[in-house]
Amino acid sequence: MLLKTSRSETAGRVRIPGSKSHTIRALFIASLARGKSEIHNPLISSDAISAVQVCRSLGADIREEAGRFMVQGFDGNPSVSEDVINVGNSGTTINFALTASALGTSSYVFTGDHQIRRRPVGPLVDALNNLGAEVFSTRSNGLPPIVVRGRVKGGSTPLDGITSQYLSSLLIGMPLAERDTTICLTRLYEAPYAEMTLWWLDKQGIRYENNNLKTIHISGGQSYKPFNMSIPGDFSSATFFAVLAAISGREFTLENLDMSDTQGDKQIIGLLGDMGAKVEYLEGAVKIKGEKLKGMEIDMNSIPDALPAMAVAGCFAEGETKLVNVPQARLKETDRISVMHEELSKLGADIEELPDGLVIRQSKLRGCRVQGHYDHRIVMALAIAGLNIDGETIIDGAEAVNVTFPEFVSLICSCGGKAEMVES
Repeated sequence: MLLKTSRSETAGRVRIPGSKSHTIRALFIASLARGKSEIHNPLISSDAISAVQVCRSLGADIREEAGRFMVQGFDGNPSVSEDVINVGNSGTTINFALTASALGTSSYVFTGDHQIRRRPVGPLVDALNNLGAEVFSTRSNGLPPIVVRGRVKGGSTPLDGITSQYLSSLLIGMPLAERDTTICLTRLYEAPYAEMTLWWLDKQGIRYENNNLKTIHISGGQSYKPFNMSIPGDFSSATFFAVLAAISGREFTLENLDMSDTQGDKQIIGLLGDMGAKVEYLEGAVKIKGEKLKGMEIDMNSIPDALPAMAVAGCFAEGETKLVNVPQARLKETDRISVMHEELSKLGADIEELPDGLVIRQSKLRGCRVQGHYDHRIVMALAIAGLNIDGETIIDGAEAVNVTFPEFVSLICSCGGKAEMVES
């Protein structure tokens, strides 16, 4: 699919959908629990559906009804799956599934689409092997497809947290192992996502000792309880409308946002304020009005998903914007550092690629045909650029928005945006 956008006067109110990160954590914890859980206001997207299908493959009974998931858990004992389990495009799902499946005694094979098959999982595979499971890459390269043979028992392991998903996977799964587990982090990127997982453990009363995310000791032999919870709005999705407001000079009210939530990407609201946007915090919402933006240096290590949108913001900010300390952005659905350099350059950006980020200078952009690389965050970032520049911007591979934000184009149009999805 192609997404066509052109200069528009956008403004208005946008209700942000439920958080992908919270939705997938809720699905796995409910699936591992004994009893029936209700998950209200979940994100319904292809990533979330991938998580639903994987949890079903492991033995959960999950029904979607009236905007909620009803989950009957399998009490920490995954069932036998005869088929290869496909996670689609969801990196969070495959990482969480590796530890969850290792709690069983059967063999499982996990694969995904072409992007998943290039995303490293080696550090998590090594950790699971250290903790008693038998896990290996079918091509011996640390990439999916991955075979898991339980049962993981516990013990001690180092872990390279180049993505926090490895740690979150162990944090969710290892309380159900028979023995205690100690995880020693050699490094940890994206710490707020690990803190989100610990928030879920706290809600469940899971016993663990956290030494400043350097070492974590998890007591074994625990269990999860069923729960009834509403999923908060997704700050990662809100980032695109926040940046749209900041670069357009107009006002947006972003609803269904809780600034007390654990999501790391809520930092973007404050950062845009630091760059010059006018920000007002309301009850359950944020109001953002674009003003003259000024470039600045931003450490993106804890908020890598915001890199594509913030690279666009840099094009509209006076002076120079540096997005640094985010090498893990190269390990997402695409190498987002390289891809944003490539695609913004086509639009006319003065942009420089660093090993761990980007340098962007204020630029006069003009619409043209660009490639979304089937990466939802690349597509949405290029779209908000296209709404604020002369000429038509045509983004290939735009169906990728369904991974996390299926309503993105319709919400753009409801705010006055000229955006149309057409067949390629």
